[in-house]
Amino acid sequence: MNEQSAVAAEGPPVVAPGWPRRSWRALRLLVLRVLVGLALGSALVVGVLRWVDPPTSSFMVRQSFVAWRIGRPPPYLYHAWVPWERIPPVLVLAVIAGEDQRFADHHGFDPVELRRVLATWQRGGRLRGASTITQQTAKNLFLWPGRSWLRKGLEAWFAGLIEFMWPKQRILEVYLNIVQFSPSTYGVAAASERYFQRPVEAVGLREAVLLAAVLPAPSVYHLNRPSLRLLRRAAWIADQIQRIGGRRYIDRL
Repeated sequence: MNEQSAVAAEGPPVVAPGWPRRSWRALRLLVLRVLVGLALGSALVVGVLRWVDPPTSSFMVRQSFVAWRIGRPPPYLYHAWVPWERIPPVLVLAVIAGEDQRFADHHGFDPVELRRVLATWQRGGRLRGASTITQQTAKNLFLWPGRSWLRKGLEAWFAGLIEFMWPKQRILEVYLNIVQFSPSTYGVAAASERYFQRPVEAVGLREAVLLAAVLPAPSVYHLNRPSLRLLRRAAWIADQIQRIGGRRYIDRL
């Protein structure tokens, strides 16, 4: 048998075993490095925002893009930053009473509320949200609306970072400055000026509980046309302010 026949008889060259394993190992290493980089980058951003006031949020960016896309004339949204010292305690208490009464005690996640939600779901009830103020801050600042598991996972990650790196007062300060009060109004300063024609420092109990009452559904409730349902919720929040301890609650933060 000549040399050419011998080569033909041997068939095509055999690929060295193990190369796919090396490729998968390299891919896993690349993915791991990307995830570590994203984790470190997000931690750095959250750390910086402990001292630097965020000029906008992901929700505001999304709102501006949608308004621009449909051709709405500027301003695309209303927003102004106000420091913690200028936010009246009654407004802080109203938001805590309406949104997250165990805010001073938990570390970003409310185990009591989570157990209640899980028990309701196991009995066949509707799975409702149990987000804390910290989780809502993470969602509004960095993420997008929706109920996907990806978004909830990222929300949990950012909420953990925020609780670890920020004091409670800073969480409230950022939340009150970026939370949505109507489809195009963000933050307590803009909402107070737009709907009550007064600076946020002048907000009293009536205005505070109305602002807090719209937060679960700012696209449904309307501050310029308060519904009976909104007024009832505002009255409930006014009662809860006293039940959680009033001004003494803020001293615990």
